[in-house]
Amino acid sequence: MMPCLWFNNRIDDAIKFYTATFKDAKVHNVARHDPAGAAFTAVIELAGQKFFLLNGSGPAESQFPFSEAVSFMVECDGQAEVDHFWNSFVDNGGEESMCGWCKDQFGLSWQVVPKQIYSTVMGADPAGAGRATDAMLKMRKLIVADLEKAYAGA
Repeated sequence: MMPCLWFNNRIDDAIKFYTATFKDAKVHNVARHDPAGAAFTAVIELAGQKFFLLNGSGPAESQFPFSEAVSFMVECDGQAEVDHFWNSFVDNGGEESMCGWCKDQFGLSWQVVPKQIYSTVMGADPAGAGRATDAMLKMRKLIVADLEKAYAGA
């Protein structure tokens, strides 16, 4: 299974942005049919997930924009990785939302989530998980130390 993402005349920008943001990114294929050399389709791999990118043209971007109904979760290994992805998405023309959700410059929704979510918000202690969830609901970017502190009741 491979998600297909439509970029209205911005596929080359998307390839550059995503391969710069994900350090293990791979470009598997780029087809250029445009006399000007713009990419028409591409297959890229981000964190082990392949994506088919389509450089559509016409009204699709305005008629069918990306929405929060579909998002991609980036499971991060600690705060430094959360900061890297969050800042890459938001600081380059994206926008913040709540509870670890944000959009990138193309309007694609991402959930930037630390692995510590499993031991806090989804932790074994129901009271601790409730406190961590309450803390998370007030956050935009998720802060690992604050989730752990809330879980512990500190």
